[in-house]
Amino acid sequence: MLTNSHTKLTAMQTVKKRINFHTPSQPISTISTKIVSDTPGRLRLRIAHAHRQVDTMQHIANTLEAKPKIQQVRTNIDHGSIVIKHDGTDSSLEELLVTLRDLGIIFAEITEGNTEAATTVASTVVDLNKRVKQATDGVVDIRFLFPLGLSILAVRQLIIKGLQFEIIPWYVLAWYSFDSFIKLHSVTAQNSTGD
Repeated sequence: MLTNSHTKLTAMQTVKKRINFHTPSQPISTISTKIVSDTPGRLRLRIAHAHRQVDTMQHIANTLEAKPKIQQVRTNIDHGSIVIKHDGTDSSLEELLVTLRDLGIIFAEITEGNTEAATTVASTVVDLNKRVKQATDGVVDIRFLFPLGLSILAVRQLIIKGLQFEIIPWYVLAWYSFDSFIKLHSVTAQNSTGD
């Protein structure tokens, strides 16, 4: 009996070496989702229209219900709504968000009635922004790089063309740079004050 448990122990260690428990499983696709409400112990999500299939939402609900700190998960396929009740602690919310991320859920602004193509483009841009932010350790993201690129073009136009009023003059690029920076960062400020 002792030798059997020893061989099982070494076999288990071999299996553990092949599995990386610290890296979450990679989701097959991303699912655009919006947080509709976040109150202590309750999180309500709205899934993008393109992902409102019974099997997708049931898979999300089943995965969440398997977590010990999740008390209840209700879904409404027609509205794309998932209501998650948890124990209300910060750690349970953190675990919930990690689980959602592992399922491929990304949080983005979604609107009803968008076409599948528009939802796909929005999901791709959100995913690209997330990857840029991860690659730079959160230093920059697309909301910073886009206005920076326009600013560089404005300076280039100014140096090459001077103050001439031609097609796409430097001051138009400079204005778009400033305007896009303000608009893209005011969304973040509104979202952070709502939490």
